[in-house]
Amino acid sequence: MIIYRDDVRLPLEQARDLYRASTLGERRPIDDDARFAAMLAHANLTITAWDGDLPVGISRCVTDFAWTTYLADLAVRVSHQRQGIGKELMRRTQAAAPQAKLLLLAAPAAERYYPHVGFSHFPQAWMLRENESIP
Repeated sequence: MIIYRDDVRLPLEQARDLYRASTLGERRPIDDDARFAAMLAHANLTITAWDGDLPVGISRCVTDFAWTTYLADLAVRVSHQRQGIGKELMRRTQAAAPQAKLLLLAAPAAERYYPHVGFSHFPQAWMLRENESIP
């Protein structure tokens, strides 16, 4: 039975293990301890999924709880995917800030997943990439 919690901050090593096991670790700076720890610490809405003592999923967000919730990371262990855990993490994320729109940047491998769970594509988004600066 999967248990969902919004009162747990994963320790760095436990989070690193989850991100690696979900493949999200390939696209996050999980080996840069200071940066990864800051990512975890400064998210103001984190929901985790647990299979016993094992964290199997995470929704890590930044939100104002009124207008916008940015879903920065959605990760589910490969061993636990296709069981509805990611979808339930998103449901609980949305329920934590029901007036806020939920937005995210999808990894190329996940672009086909999000329309399946109700997200719409908005191509007018803009991003300043890492290591770029405004002239």
